[in-house]
Amino acid sequence: MIRLRKSEERGHADHGWLLSKHSFSFAGYYDPQFMGWGNLRVINEDKILPGKGFGTHGHKDMEIISYVMSGELAHKDSMGNVKGIPPGDIQRMSAGSGVMHSEFNHAPNNTTHFFQIWIEPNVTGIEPSYEQKTVAAIAKQGQFELIAGPVGGSNAVKIHADASLYVGEFNAGQSAKFELTPNRKAYVHLIKGTVQVNANELEAGDALLIESESQLTFSHGQGAEVFLFELAQ
Repeated sequence: MIRLRKSEERGHADHGWLLSKHSFSFAGYYDPQFMGWGNLRVINEDKILPGKGFGTHGHKDMEIISYVMSGELAHKDSMGNVKGIPPGDIQRMSAGSGVMHSEFNHAPNNTTHFFQIWIEPNVTGIEPSYEQKTVAAIAKQGQFELIAGPVGGSNAVKIHADASLYVGEFNAGQSAKFELTPNRKAYVHLIKGTVQVNANELEAGDALLIESESQLTFSHGQGAEVFLFELAQ
C-alpha cells in the first residue's frame, strides 16, 4: 500500500515570525487521520524570519531531529550546548527525562528554513543528550545515506528509537532502489524538487505513506532531495 499525500494537504500556520507546514497533527492543526505514521510523530517544515525564534521551552521523552535547508539555526539547551546548525548538518536531541532549549535565527537579513522531526523513543526517562554531525554532500548524491538510526554511523546521529532516517539527492539520470524491511512502515517526504517513486510523481512537500511494500524505486529526479524513513509498526 502506497498512499500519496500532496503538499497542500498539510496543516499550515502563519505566526508572523514563523511560517510552518505540519505533516501531522501539531499545535493548532488537528487531523485525526494524520496523528503520525508508525513511531514518526512530527515533521514540521519551518521558516523563521530574521532575528526571531522559539524561546526557551521544554520537551520530554522524544527524539527530536533538526535538518537545516538554508540559513542557520542557533540552538541553546539546559545541558549546556550552545550550537549553530548550518545546512548540511543533522542534529539530534534526546529529550529523555526532560530538557529545556531554544532555537533562533540570529541573522539580520536571512530566513532560516529547516525541518524539525519528532520520533517516539523506545526507552523513556533516559538522561537527555545531544549530537550533531555534518553529512558529507557526496554521500547522498544519487543514493540514500543513513543520517539517523539506532546505531548511528559516519554521517548519522544515534537515536533511541526503532527507526531509521535516510536522505538522498537525485537529478536526471540518477536512480536508486531501496529494499524495505518486511513488517515495517515507511514514509517518504520530498524536501525539494521533483522525483518519481514507483508510479507516483512527487513535487516538493509531497509525501508517501507506505506499508506492505517490498521495494521503492526513485527515478526522474530534478533537483530532488528526499527523506526516507523506515519505522516501527
